[in-house]
Amino acid sequence: QVQLVETGGGLVQAGGSLRLSCAASGRTFSTHAMGWFRQAPGKEREFVASISWNGGTTYYADSVKGRFTISRDNSKNSVYLQMNSLKPEDAAVYYCAEGSYGYITTVSADPYESWGQGTQVTVSS
Repeated sequence: QVQLVETGGGLVQAGGSLRLSCAASGRTFSTHAMGWFRQAPGKEREFVASISWNGGTTYYADSVKGRFTISRDNSKNSVYLQMNSLKPEDAAVYYCAEGSYGYITTVSADPYESWGQGTQVTVSS
């Protein structure tokens, strides 16, 4: 089973930027879609963004569209989330996940089979 490790979280002021990285081990990375989710205290986990196996298709939650960019580098078994214009409501633990398919364009977590441990993002106002 693939192992996923997120890095890049931290404290940032509102309006600032962070770049999250997720490193994957295993042979399935380059053929599977990847996603980012987040969970704030007291709230349910929510979808943030997904990217197809070859990076050609991306899908975003309305709340982050235009501010966040998901990308991947299959040669490095890594997926990234560039977060710009951060808002206090973006604060959460961010998780990357590997999908069961090459393309995923749904906000549901059901198509994802492997999850990282998460990285904390804190946004001060």
